[in-house]
Amino acid sequence: MRRHLSNAGYGVLDYISYPLGMLLVAPIVLHRLGAAEYGLWMIATAVISAGAIIASGCCDACIQRVAHLRGNGDFTLMPQTVRSMLGINIVLGSALAIAVWIAAPYAAGHIVAFSHTPLKECVISLRIASVCILARAIEGVGVGVRRSFENYRGAVYIATAIRLLILASAAVLAYFRQTVVSILMATAIALLLGAWLQFLQPRKLFGNGVLLPSFHPAETRALLGKGVFAWLQAIGGVVFSQFDRILLGFSLGALAVAPYVLCVQFAHPIYGLSTYGLNFIFPHISSRAGTISSSGMKRMLLKAFICNLLLVAFGAGILLLVGDRLIRVWAGPAVALSAARILPPIVLGSALMGLSVTGTYALQALGHFRTVAYISLAGKASMLLLMVDLLHRQGLQGLALSRLCYGAVALLVYLPLIRLLNKGNEKERRVSLSATPLEAQEGSTP
Repeated sequence: MRRHLSNAGYGVLDYISYPLGMLLVAPIVLHRLGAAEYGLWMIATAVISAGAIIASGCCDACIQRVAHLRGNGDFTLMPQTVRSMLGINIVLGSALAIAVWIAAPYAAGHIVAFSHTPLKECVISLRIASVCILARAIEGVGVGVRRSFENYRGAVYIATAIRLLILASAAVLAYFRQTVVSILMATAIALLLGAWLQFLQPRKLFGNGVLLPSFHPAETRALLGKGVFAWLQAIGGVVFSQFDRILLGFSLGALAVAPYVLCVQFAHPIYGLSTYGLNFIFPHISSRAGTISSSGMKRMLLKAFICNLLLVAFGAGILLLVGDRLIRVWAGPAVALSAARILPPIVLGSALMGLSVTGTYALQALGHFRTVAYISLAGKASMLLLMVDLLHRQGLQGLALSRLCYGAVALLVYLPLIRLLNKGNEKERRVSLSATPLEAQEGSTP
């Protein structure tokens, strides 16, 4: 239990370190370099984050595979799995990096049209971001291996240190009025250092050859067979997480975006803390999936769900009680007045999404990546349709309600999970009944 609590704590630290650091560094960059340079930095950072998520979208399949092999005591296939995952991520990361590199001049032309940022600086910044995407893709494999061995402390310490180094270098460079190009160069160096550090433990486990990518046919097929669905989820998450704000801006103007975005930013930690805080159950269940009984699995998941419920209820309760006051302090009474009507459904939507975390991790740990992907993509598609319709009918309130509906759809992951666990119970009962006559016959033999 102590180990699980420790891993949960490290997961939370992994989630909150960067947002808190950004709150401290953002004013320095904004005041020393100006709004245009700050905006360019945020755009480049968003490109790196989105590209890294897409390039590393298959890593959950690697975590599940390595943890499963570890649970079964099969260490011979692990190096082939990790090398194959490294090869997949390098291919995806390189493809995205090349695409961003080529598209940089075209994107920069649109970006500088609304600011005073030099075109050349914008192009160079986006191209540095493309290199960072590849570094993050490589780093994702090392992080995944550490997590599959339930070593969250090492992975989080390195990731947190690299993030703090990036933010500290940005603050120092901005203080001395260096450009965003300098900040991104420092970011690229720090990310490359982080990728190397994350591979120190895998090198000790499997040997130096693990750093060399390869495509072992069987392991590559196994990773892609499940990883493609996790990858589709990653793409859907990147696309749909930004579409609501774009649609709102086009429909009701920029003024309506501020209260909505603030409500989402305040409510999102309910889901984010659940995702990162309970991430340890993914490799834990994966390593025991082939050795634990269905009843034992049910008990394990029930404990995880209770922790999930308490975490979500605590966060949602606080926001429902004092969220409007926090927004008033943060953004002023005018924004808070608009936010008061839409905060409750957005908070409840994030709470429902947070409750789906245990079921999502459990299904993925049991190898059902396709089911999770179908439910996730169906939820995002339904949210998109509701978003357009409700925004047209009810305005800002309708957009908030669409997030509540999406949270409700996310809970559908528990239906296949319950059916899967019940099927396991039925199978165990049949095995037990078939074994009983044989045991009785052996007992009666003189």
